[in-house]
Amino acid sequence: MSETSLAIRMLHDRVLVDVDAVAGERRSGGGILIPATVQMGRRLTWAKVVAIGPNVRSVEVEDRVLFDPEDRAEVELQARTYVLMRERDIHAVASTEEADGGTGLYL
Repeated sequence: MSETSLAIRMLHDRVLVDVDAVAGERRSGGGILIPATVQMGRRLTWAKVVAIGPNVRSVEVEDRVLFDPEDRAEVELQARTYVLMRERDIHAVASTEEADGGTGLYL
């Protein structure tokens, strides 16, 4: 989705994201099944950027970003729920290429 298909123009340093679908059950790195009922500590959430304001410098539309779901404001546009936040509330941007010199760490 782009800004034109949403018919919205973001202002200042605001970022509009579409939160990834939350899976009920998850698997750990070792393959252990973690049920949806397990209470986790503070867990960050991934989302896709769908619109940005003119003063946003570190994020582009279509980027995947990591943010704290506790600090969010939800908005409904065209029967879909999005999250509105400031650029400073984004903790990381996912990279699709190894921009770290080949170490494998790229957040």
